[in-house]
Amino acid sequence: MNISIAGYSVHGLLAEGKIDIFGYLESCHYRYGLNTADIWNGLIGTTDEDVIRKVKQAQDEKELTLVNYHADGCHVWEDDPEARERNYQTALKELKAAATLGAKTVRIDTGGRLEPMTPEQLDYISSKFREYCIFGEEHGFTVGPETHWGISLLADNMDAIVKAVDHPGYGILLHIGHWELGDPDEGDRRLAPYTIHTHVDRNITFGGRLADKIDLLLNAGYKGYWGVEHHSAQNEYAEIALQLAEVRRVLARKLWDRQNAENLSSKKFKEGNPLLTEAQENNL
Repeated sequence: MNISIAGYSVHGLLAEGKIDIFGYLESCHYRYGLNTADIWNGLIGTTDEDVIRKVKQAQDEKELTLVNYHADGCHVWEDDPEARERNYQTALKELKAAATLGAKTVRIDTGGRLEPMTPEQLDYISSKFREYCIFGEEHGFTVGPETHWGISLLADNMDAIVKAVDHPGYGILLHIGHWELGDPDEGDRRLAPYTIHTHVDRNITFGGRLADKIDLLLNAGYKGYWGVEHHSAQNEYAEIALQLAEVRRVLARKLWDRQNAENLSSKKFKEGNPLLTEAQENNL
């Protein structure tokens, strides 16, 4: 099943010194029974090549596929040109780390503030993402921002960046339902065709909308992973398990429904116990 646990889900444990990147990988494999990793760079804390290679070795030992690498601290836009350049240089290091780790998708944020983009911002952001996509194409991954903070929380902005980048290696990490200054459902609908990874938070998981959101993305052709992300920083092991179980349940139901519609619609099955006749079941 295409499911993962976003590394930020354990940021509370990290702050308390109770987990690190290696504990996260152990948890994905042994505690939660996954064959995926969904690494937040905050769990590693460095782009040092020796450390990154050790993380890669730990992934490989557990046969984990890195479905997403979400990199904070290297967002594209800052008003200050010197800050933009620092972030750009950091982004190049994070992209190299993602390549070493074998990431399938990489998230780098847009940055900026919650407002419509200026032409200067659009030009700069799209040019940088196009450059990152070229690097990603050479190393086997796609790149794009998350509907996360700042510029990226406006669907109009995200739609404009998609069109300006115009590269097959570009896509969106859709934090489902997470938009500002607009209808969240409309934002999800508009960006669903460009989604390469997802974050499924607790509000979506238990808010009665998960099944509909899964349908929306599947109908848009989404074939990626469902990244369970928890945010409370409290009781994280258990809370993640609860969220993970519900996402698994709904995904399994969706898969069952689709298989049933495709393969079983014309077949008739006896209700009740198949080893008893109707008369036996009715005690006749």
